[in-house]
Amino acid sequence: MDGTVRGDARGTVRATLVGVCAILLWAALALFTVAARGLPPFELLALSFGVACLSGLALLAWRGALAELRQPAAPWLVAFGGLFFYHALYFYALSAAPPAQASLVAYLWPLLIVLLSATLPGERLRARHLAGAALGLGGTALIVLGRGTGTAAGGSAALGFAAAFGCALVWSGYSVLNRRFAAVPSAMLVGVCGTVAVAGAACHLAVEDGVVPSAGQWLAVVLLGLGPTGLAFLAWDHATKHGRLPVLGALSYLAPLVSTLLLILTGQAAGGAGLIAAAGLIIGGAVLATGLPVRRSRR
Repeated sequence: MDGTVRGDARGTVRATLVGVCAILLWAALALFTVAARGLPPFELLALSFGVACLSGLALLAWRGALAELRQPAAPWLVAFGGLFFYHALYFYALSAAPPAQASLVAYLWPLLIVLLSATLPGERLRARHLAGAALGLGGTALIVLGRGTGTAAGGSAALGFAAAFGCALVWSGYSVLNRRFAAVPSAMLVGVCGTVAVAGAACHLAVEDGVVPSAGQWLAVVLLGLGPTGLAFLAWDHATKHGRLPVLGALSYLAPLVSTLLLILTGQAAGGAGLIAAAGLIIGGAVLATGLPVRRSRR
């Protein structure tokens, strides 16, 4: 029995580390999105999720696991709602409200995950989770607000901020609800990406003018489809079903830090004292929230 407990603990740690991989992949979302600049939002959504679906189907076919796509309607609906509505609200928020502030509001989802995960069986919200999430939020604020505030058109800013908060609610709610479908294989997300691509294409045809992607934009679309809108969702699905949600919520604050570092390294943003302070808050918050078991590991 003791061996079973240790095995379950190791599985939880591995699943949490898989979630960290998803967080790091999402950190490249801003960089690839900048590279795809000029494509309408819903066109980019349809193309990137289309790449994610096609590459995922190829992988499942190679593994002989296409049958894993056949799952009950409930997990399909929850996953589709999380992926599609998060991105739809996010695109609207950044067009209607000042982008920096809207992004900060949208990035409340890691904090909400930490708080909402306390409602799950077997989970307990600790003071260090709250403290770590608060430090992470402070660091995220330094990074996002340091990029510039931008402008908003008229009274649409209030709706934009409401949409940004909706982003946080949608993704945190999806991440927590997803624990109820722990027995559903993550391969199902490949099919969900296909439905998101179709829905994005329908919205694009309804409200946008099409743009023929350049070679550089196509490269960005492929990279988005393989990483931030592809493999990252499979990894996050597995992590939220089998990993530690409070830890994942706190570690998610690493995404804006790594994203900013990538933008600096590629000349899209400038570094400074603000970045150093933000890094200290985010990394310190992550360490505090995870509660690294130094003494326990020596047993």
